[in-house]
Amino acid sequence: MKADQEIYLVEVFDVNQWQASLVKSLLDNAEIESFLKDERMGVLVPWNVAGGGAGAVKIFVSSVDYKRAKEVIDQYEKAEKDN
Repeated sequence: MKADQEIYLVEVFDVNQWQASLVKSLLDNAEIESFLKDERMGVLVPWNVAGGGAGAVKIFVSSVDYKRAKEVIDQYEKAEKDN
């Protein structure tokens, strides 16, 4: 990382509460810091947070970790699809 590189938050995934917790654990295991947005509201009133209530919980990571986070999420989605 360059010293003058701008770091910002990037949304990498939007899912339900259960999936968000699982994916956050996978990111933690990969030593990628992340946080969940709308975690409580996404459970209580998901239709207020996201249209139709789908994808109400959003996962954010640092722009520096974006590529690695997407790889972890892609592996998760592939495993979900295979099951």
